[in-house]
Amino acid sequence: MNGQTKQTQSTSSARFNRRQLAKGTVATLAVAGLPRVVRAQAPTQSVASRPNPIAVSTYSYWRYRDDSKLSILDCVDLAADTGFDAVEILHVQMEDDSDGMLQQIKQRAFRRGMDLCGLSTHQSFVSPDADKRQENIDHTVKCIELAYKLGIPTIRVNTGRWGTSGDFDELMRNKGIEPRLDGYTDDDGFGWVRESFEKCLPAAEKCGVVLGLENHWGLGRTAEGVLRVIREVDSPWLRATLDTGNFLENQYEQYKQLAPEAVFVQAKTYFGGGTWYTLDIDYDRVAKILRDVNYRGYISLEFEGSESHETAIPKSLEMLREAFA
Repeated sequence: MNGQTKQTQSTSSARFNRRQLAKGTVATLAVAGLPRVVRAQAPTQSVASRPNPIAVSTYSYWRYRDDSKLSILDCVDLAADTGFDAVEILHVQMEDDSDGMLQQIKQRAFRRGMDLCGLSTHQSFVSPDADKRQENIDHTVKCIELAYKLGIPTIRVNTGRWGTSGDFDELMRNKGIEPRLDGYTDDDGFGWVRESFEKCLPAAEKCGVVLGLENHWGLGRTAEGVLRVIREVDSPWLRATLDTGNFLENQYEQYKQLAPEAVFVQAKTYFGGGTWYTLDIDYDRVAKILRDVNYRGYISLEFEGSESHETAIPKSLEMLREAFA
């Protein structure tokens, strides 16, 4: 046996003896009723108590006002400076959706430590004109591909509406309700919506982008309408985007109906008074509804008040952080 082998055995024996001594000491202390020293461990946070990440929609910095249409890059910077976790992009706010600009946005978000968590598009499948529906299908597929390029996991989509209101202001005065086109029924509309989404599903599955159907006027004005489409399409690539500001009656009951299908949540605030209306939303109550169905995803602020975004958005973030902690 050489000297190196002897040294190795000696070291191994010493380690063994120390382990045996430690075990014996612990046992002796336990028998004697003496306090035992335990190595401190870092506290771990359970999944159930992990707070929801809070995002902000770029819409919050614009709100369709003529004097405040900021670029997406500027919105990413403002969101990071304010302390948000992520940014949701409103597609119609993008003045440039070329590949070069998409990569600039992606890089800016990465360097600022921000997730890009959602893309909101506008489309409508409620039309008897097959060519018009196909235009909206093509647009939706384009937005799916834009989201894929940006690394965004979900896009907000709509059912669409009949389009019989004079303008959006009139629609809001009527609480999102409008008459059907002459000669057609809601069942016709739901059929068009189902068929159109089915044509979008191959792109969604290929890109790994979940379509989040929002409660957003038209046939999707109610939780019942949104759920009807989701159940008829019956695909994991079509779920719900829950908007807290778009249920104008029985809002908490409708939150509960839609929450189990939600993959994304948009949270409205109205500091300074809403553009079209103001809702009193109890976000502690909303947070409990979402916790009860184990929703752990993003909460995306959609500020829709009259107050300046410089003051209203930080206040909104503080309120949502507290509710969804």
